[in-house]
Amino acid sequence: MQLATLLSYTTLGIEALEVQIEVHLASGLPGLTIVGLAETEVRESRDRVRSAIINSGFEFPARRITVNLAPADLPKHGGKFDLPIALGILVASGQVNPSISKNSVFVGELALSGKIRSIRNALAIAAKCQERTQTLFCPKENARELEPFFEQQVWLAEHLLEVTAAIQNQKSLAHPQRPLQSAQGKYLDLAEVLGHQQAKRALEIAAAGRHNLLMTGPPGSGKSMPANRLAGILPPLSAKEALTSAIIHASEGLEFDSGQPSFRSPHHTSSAVALVGGCNFPKAGEVSLAHAGVLFLDEFAEFASAALQSLREPLENGEITLSRANYKCRLPAHFQLIAAMNPCPCGYWGSERCRCSSSNIKRYLTRISGPLLDRIDLHLEVRQPDRKLLLTGKHEEPSSDIRRRVIQARNMAIARQGQSNADLKASQFKEFLLATIDCENLMQEAAERLQLSARVIHRTFRVARTIADLGQSEQVARAHLAEALTLRKPSIFQD
Repeated sequence: MQLATLLSYTTLGIEALEVQIEVHLASGLPGLTIVGLAETEVRESRDRVRSAIINSGFEFPARRITVNLAPADLPKHGGKFDLPIALGILVASGQVNPSISKNSVFVGELALSGKIRSIRNALAIAAKCQERTQTLFCPKENARELEPFFEQQVWLAEHLLEVTAAIQNQKSLAHPQRPLQSAQGKYLDLAEVLGHQQAKRALEIAAAGRHNLLMTGPPGSGKSMPANRLAGILPPLSAKEALTSAIIHASEGLEFDSGQPSFRSPHHTSSAVALVGGCNFPKAGEVSLAHAGVLFLDEFAEFASAALQSLREPLENGEITLSRANYKCRLPAHFQLIAAMNPCPCGYWGSERCRCSSSNIKRYLTRISGPLLDRIDLHLEVRQPDRKLLLTGKHEEPSSDIRRRVIQARNMAIARQGQSNADLKASQFKEFLLATIDCENLMQEAAERLQLSARVIHRTFRVARTIADLGQSEQVARAHLAEALTLRKPSIFQD
């Protein structure tokens, strides 16, 4: 046989795209040519593959070898094609007589010794193979990221010789072993936060309905401390959310706890690209790394205006579209935004300590646009806690108790409408909101008095639905909506 064809995958963002590896041996001057829009690291595989084949005890054919990576218009990058190229050469030269299924996929970077090294995005490739009922041969070094999600249909190998033996039915390879029990994440406890009952209530509502929250207050008032404990009261991820989040983290070489929502807290000097992603190749930003979890932006008003405005699309759509000259891809970004900021540049607005002029305060607050504020469901002013309370050591409710109520409310919403309340569409309100007439009248009065936009009205109703769920109420009553309205707009943004 002088022609061999194997399957592999490349990735664009977190999407795995099938690639056919065609290897042809012909007469002529010996050499190895790789075609098919291969990036530099793929073309460099010529030397890695040659050394790996020789050091594994095989003969490198003194023939003219052409390797085609199809489709030709799809960019190929990384060292993941080393293994299928080496196997293709061995099969085409007759040194390996395979019994390879048409549904077998091979990925892996080769060391000069023939050892198979780990690759990026193995999780995304494994997920696509499972979707297409394909068998994946991949590096054993990737076992840790695969184990929580995949067992069958994935074979792990440490060396080129192991793969050649396996495809000739001479040896069986190992499968990933799913852990018996996933480790629970360790989070800071809300019991450590003394006082701040209103802030804790707002966090509970935000967690139960997956609502966005903005907290404003002077320095040291206790904005960051409760926010950093939000992850500890969130429900565990669904299997689909956990897999998607793990794929995103693995694409950036980051570890991920498969059972717990992620908590991302970038510095306020982060650029728009750092937040939403981009670069020459699709790179996940903080909004995607926080998918199904929390994106906490401390010093919210200190972020660059362009960076803040870039949040509007993912907040509304739950995904981010990256468009560049060489690619266009979509990345999941269904995150929960928690933001904290000072009310003015010095932080002491409304007190004798404030030294900011009215123009400076106005300039500071206008960094956060109205459309962005409309996308934040809960607005909370955080006051300085009672100093006496800080010295009493009063026992506060632990995160575990709050988490139980949050899970109960979230399950109630999912049982009713199949999704969290923050994800309710306007068209679903009539069916799932279940608001009383008294409640609707109150909303109409508030909308006229506060000049609320349609987006704000819908988001306020969603918050009221969550408050009703926390109270185990099937109907949204006037009291639920009244509480939602009090958490709508802080005075610093009022005219």
